[in-house]
Amino acid sequence: MSKQEFLDRLRRGLNGLPQEDIEERLNFYGEMIDDRMEEGLSEDEAVAEIGNVWEIISQILAETPLTKIVKEKIRPKSPVKPWVILLLILGFPLWFPLLIAVIAIVLVLYIVIWSAVIVLWAIFVSLVAVALGGVVSAAYNLAIGRALSALSVLAIGILCAGSAILIFFASLAAVKGVIWLTKKAAVGLKHMLVGKERV
Repeated sequence: MSKQEFLDRLRRGLNGLPQEDIEERLNFYGEMIDDRMEEGLSEDEAVAEIGNVWEIISQILAETPLTKIVKEKIRPKSPVKPWVILLLILGFPLWFPLLIAVIAIVLVLYIVIWSAVIVLWAIFVSLVAVALGGVVSAAYNLAIGRALSALSVLAIGILCAGSAILIFFASLAAVKGVIWLTKKAAVGLKHMLVGKERV
């Protein structure tokens, strides 16, 4: 792929970003290709060494704040026509409740997911507390001469400690998973707002 083809695809992929950001990225990657060509690579090799355009676009969108994309998307490119304003006003009783409902559903789903993570951490803390209580209770029962009770309470404490270790790793994985899912959802929303097609 030539430098110009690469930059054209990059421009199309970043079409929904502010123009100054697009120009900054195009200049950056154009200079990067030129630098590699000065080092002795051919134009095709220099472009290939930069990487896949799709991955670069995804990375740029992931780094761009969502607010910047939304501001660019809602900024009118031309004056708003009176009939558009009239349709927005007349359609308000329909589109506004739907918008609020969609936002509420997304928010509730997000809260439910994080609630499940919080429940896992609460189970972990409970198991640790039971394990520590089992050790203390076993020591107390042993001190007053109840060896069988001490042994059974200690066994329960050890079982809870082992379960706590498993729940700890499950809780960590759940937190990482929700954070990953949140990042992917944000990048997906950015892709949707930018209106980018795979180049």
